[in-house]
This record gives sequence, C-alpha cells and structure tokens, in this order.
Amino acid sequence: MLPSPISDPPTSSAAAASDDVDNNLQPFFVLHKALPRKSERKSSGCGRARRKIDLPPSSPKSIEKSDVSSPEEANDRIYEQLRLQAFNRTWSKIDSTIKDVLRQINLNLFDEVQRWVLESFSNIKSIRPHKVSEIQRPYPLVTDTICRKIPTALIFTKNAEFVDDLLTFQELGGHLKSSGCHVAYLSSLDFSVKHGISGCLRSLLRQLVSEAPDMADIYILASWYCEPENYDNPILLIIDDMERCCGAVLAEFITMLSEWVIKIPIIFIMGVATTFDAPRRLLLSDAQQHLHPSKFTLGSPCEKMNALVESVLVKSCSGFSIGHKVAAFLRNYFLRHDGTITSFVRALKLACIKHFEMEPLSFLGLDIPDEDCEIFQHGQCDSLPDSLRNHAFNLPSCQREKNLKGTGGSLIHGLTELRTLQKGWSSAVMCLFEVGKQKNMQLLDIFCEAIDPTLYNLRASDHNLQLSSLTGRSLIEGKSGFAKGGFIAQAIQQVRELPAASLSHLLNIWVVHIEEMNEIQDRVRELQSIISSGGGGPVLKEKCTDIHKKFLMPIECVPFHEIVCFKHVDVLQSALIGDPRRTIQVDLLKSPTYLQCRCCSRRGNVLSSSMHDTSIIYSLAQEYGDIINLPDWYQSFKATVSAGTKTKRKLQHSPASKKVKATPSESEATIQARFCRAVTELQITGLIRMPSKRRPDFVQRVAFGL
Repeated sequence: MLPSPISDPPTSSAAAASDDVDNNLQPFFVLHKALPRKSERKSSGCGRARRKIDLPPSSPKSIEKSDVSSPEEANDRIYEQLRLQAFNRTWSKIDSTIKDVLRQINLNLFDEVQRWVLESFSNIKSIRPHKVSEIQRPYPLVTDTICRKIPTALIFTKNAEFVDDLLTFQELGGHLKSSGCHVAYLSSLDFSVKHGISGCLRSLLRQLVSEAPDMADIYILASWYCEPENYDNPILLIIDDMERCCGAVLAEFITMLSEWVIKIPIIFIMGVATTFDAPRRLLLSDAQQHLHPSKFTLGSPCEKMNALVESVLVKSCSGFSIGHKVAAFLRNYFLRHDGTITSFVRALKLACIKHFEMEPLSFLGLDIPDEDCEIFQHGQCDSLPDSLRNHAFNLPSCQREKNLKGTGGSLIHGLTELRTLQKGWSSAVMCLFEVGKQKNMQLLDIFCEAIDPTLYNLRASDHNLQLSSLTGRSLIEGKSGFAKGGFIAQAIQQVRELPAASLSHLLNIWVVHIEEMNEIQDRVRELQSIISSGGGGPVLKEKCTDIHKKFLMPIECVPFHEIVCFKHVDVLQSALIGDPRRTIQVDLLKSPTYLQCRCCSRRGNVLSSSMHDTSIIYSLAQEYGDIINLPDWYQSFKATVSAGTKTKRKLQHSPASKKVKATPSESEATIQARFCRAVTELQITGLIRMPSKRRPDFVQRVAFGL
C-alpha cells in the first residue's frame, strides 16, 4: 500500500521538479518552529500520562511473518473465505424468504387495490368526452363538482413507524405497474412548506416524463398523457405516509389536480398510520370535498412477525438458528421498537454476521437443511484440518456426550441427527401454535419457550409446578406468559380440554405440518383412528401431549449445535448499541490488518512508511497525552515517511536495479501537505481539535476510547 501524496512530481530533472513542487505546494508551508516559552516547556516537561487504546496484543506469528505464508495460515485464509461465502448464501436465503413471506401476506390486498383502481378508472372514462380533440386541448375540461372527485385509497398500515411500509408501497407500485398503470411515488418531503406545490409537481414530472424541463407546469403532464403510448392508462400517485405531509401544500395539490381529473385520470394511494379520519384532521374541508376515499387495511405487525418466525426461525430455511437468550433478546428488541419488522430483521442479520465471524465451523451449517448435499458434507468433514476437527469435538455440547469419536464420520452423523431433530422440533412447535391461535398466542412467544433448554428439562421431568414459576424468569424480565403458566403449558392444557370433534379437526390441521416426519405421522394417524372408532377419553389426550414432550427438544440440547446456533447475546447487544468512536480509533491503529497490506502487516505493530498517512499520525499521537505538540508530531511523521524513501534509494543504487528509473525524493512541502491532510481527516472524524490562537503549536485530543 502506497502513501497518499497530494500530487505527483513532474518527470523532468530533479532540480526543476523540486522547484515546481515547491511552487505548487507553497500554501502548505503552514508549520513553524515552536516558540520557546517557559510555560510550554514546563507543561511539556511535566510528563503527562500517555493515553492509549487497549488493543489485543499481536500474536508472535503475526510479528514474525515471512514472505512465504505457512500452510496453517493458508488454510485459515481458505476457511475464512468459506465462512464469508457461507454467510452471503445464508443471508441471501433468509432475505429472499422474508421478502417472499411479506409479499405473500400483502398479495391479497394488492389484488384488491388493483381491482379498485381498474374500477375507478372505468368510472372516470365513462364520464369524460369521447372526442379525442377535446381531451387533447391544453387546458382542463369544464365539468361539474361530482366529476371532479379524485379516487383515493386510504391504506391503514397499523404501524407507529412507517419504515416497515416503505417496501410494502414499493411492491404495491410494482404490482400495479405490471398491469399497465403509470406509477409515481411522492414522500412527505415533497409536500413541505419549503418546496411548496412546485416541489410536488417537479417530483411527479421527473418520474413520469422523460427529459422533462426543470419547471413545475401541469400542462407538461397533460401533454405527456395525451401521447398515444401513455393514453388510456391511469396515473397512480403513491404517498406512503400522508400524515407526515404539510396539510396546506397537500390540500393545494389536491385542489389543482381535481380540475384535471377527467383529462388526466389521477388516482391517489395514501398510507395512513393512525386512523381513517386522518384526512379530516390534516386537510381543509375544500380539499376533502375533492377526494372520493376507499378504505383498505394491511396485515398487522404481529401477523407479519408470525409468518416471518415460521419461515425463518422455526422451519430454519438456511441452516442458521439462534439460542434461547438471543431469541428472548430479539423478542424484547422487537417490542421496544414499536413492533417494526425492520428493526427485528436488522438485529437478526447482525446475529448472523457475528455467528459466521466467531464460529470457525459455521460454513458446515450451510448445507444442513439440504439432504442431497450429504455427500458434499462428507468431503468437507473428512478434509478438515486437525485444528478444526479438534475444535468441533471440544465444543461444550460435545463434552456432555461421552460416546462421540473424534472422526469425520461422527461429525457427519451429528450434523445429520441435528437436521432430523430440528425437523421434528419445528413440526411440534407449529402444531402447538395451531392450538395457541385459539387464545391469540403469538408464534414468537411460543418459539422463545420451545428453544429454552431449562424448560425442556422441566417438561421432561414433569415438574409442572416449577414450570409456571420459571417461565417468566426464563424469558428475560418476565414480560411474556400468562398468570396460569407459560404459553406451551397453556397450549397443552388446551388440547386436554378439547372435545372429540374439535380434537379431530385439530389433528387434520396437524397433518399439514408433519408431512416429512414419518414417526409423527404414524402417531397422528393412530390418534385419528381412535377418534373415528368412537374411542377417546383422557388416554387419547395424553397421547396428543406426549407427542410434544418427545419432539420438543431444543437445538441447544443437541451435540454440535454451536455450528449453526448463535448464542452470544452479549456480543449481539454490544454490536447493536455500537461504539463508533472507538471503532474508528481501532481501525486506524490496525489498518494493515483490515487492508491486508503485506508490507505493513509483516512488521506487526511497528510503523511503516507504506501505511496510510492518517494511520501513521494517529499511531504517533498515542505517544502524547491530552495535548500534542504539533512540530514534534510533524517531525516524527517526517522521519517515518522519509525512512521509506531512503530504503527505496538504496534499492535503486543496488546493482540489481540499475535499469530502474530513479524517483526524486519528496520535498518538504509535499510531506507537509500530506501531514496537513491527515490531520484534517482526524479533525473531521472528531478525534482531535485544531490549534487555537492562544496555543497555535498544540492540538488537543478529544477522544480516547478508554
């Protein structure tokens, strides 16, 4: 990695080049010799304690790196790349699954809105004149008040935050655009007092009219719509959050468009977060008279969350799962953020990133859900180096199993068993959720209990009295569960109280969730045959509950679960909170590690002239306290970057490099320019404060990260 000079010197003679550079960079002669004041000499000589960031010590291997990397280092890089590829594929599966699930939930609403749009457009066409010459006139048509109402779809989002609805309205626009409609998106920023009605029109014209002039004129839109390729299709204006708009600007916009509604068939689609009466509170009565509203409702955040948890966490579409403490943290994180799906997905992605970053064998979990990849997994496990194989069998979950052999076959068997048990567990959870729907239970609450190993051990031991007392404590802060016990306990009790007809209907629903589980299918068929033959009673209901006792084994009770399960809730919590200032400082001090620069990383923590200038001066700043002497700082920087120039000169004078063209050494002005730019970058990032008039030769550190 080369240093970052401000400008390259000319390729003429060395003397001329030096003069040209000095002339070009003359403004950068900003440093001067420090004034020998007694007060400053005393302050600098009093020996302030140096304030450094505590970094993890570099390993001896990294300091003593040679040009030729060892086989172990090559393997580490290969498996690190495998983990990166596995993460990209895993999150791609999760992300596509989430989008498909949310799109499927909204699909019925999209079809309903599409039918309403076509019906509204038919009504507009039925009352406008049939002569094309009248329609193509460059002024609005004179109609009565009834014909000047704009069809408006008010979509109730049920979300306190509109961040979840941005993607929904984009997908709605894409769905309507596929049917031939012209679609434009307007946000609350377009309806601001600063931009006024002209800002709305400009945004509308930019999206619909190609090569539109930068002027707000409704006649441009009218002329564009009269073109043959644009005519005979409605124009849909989607406003994702109407309540954030300026009411006066929106009212003026509606009044203007109402005069053109017959000539330009515009239809509004507006998102409403609170109630359907929001237009009455926001708009003046004159503007309300120009709207013909229709009401639609999106799915609630709880419905979306149930579908998301089922597809991503319960059925585990990707080979990545989370532990009990992480699930409880994500649940509370979802509730504290007003129930936004976006915040939950963001936290889940961060957990996935941390899992593949921390677990060396996480790449093996990618193909666990796919039974066809078992042969490929055999090859992966057999080719593992001894260090990774030892890591696998030293996992805490494997220490509890005494019969495990440290071979690739045992690892393959453990991963296969993990997949089988996970399928049975997910089927049992979905069956419980079908029961819990009758009491409005949420799948996320049942999921948090079902993956708790403590509760599983209590259920297996039939300690029902302890179950209700530990349920609240196990879900962190005790904010889930009812007074009579946990969610699973209530669902099982609900099964015991069902009459025979309802139990038969429930078993028919369970069949949908156990298609691939032969053992559970056999038990359900046995129960169905008992009911059809007229049998039943307490024995039948106990057999129903025994199914869940056997198959509700959490993933944390299975060997090798650490390969696919992320359990470090403290890591996730600190990552979500973040510490950007310390992160910037650590990145500056360990830049060769992140940039993977060979010439710099080979030296360990020793400064190199090939490092980035900002990293060099910030590393040098660690030798000072709160106050940094600017001339001394510059001299240290100059000595560091000049060392690399001297080394290059020696190489150029060596016999092996006679044909190499000599490059002139950097002038004083160039080095000062590099120093000034690096110091400015530290000021922009908020790590130092520039010199004051009182002390022009000192800069102050304002961040330490300690």
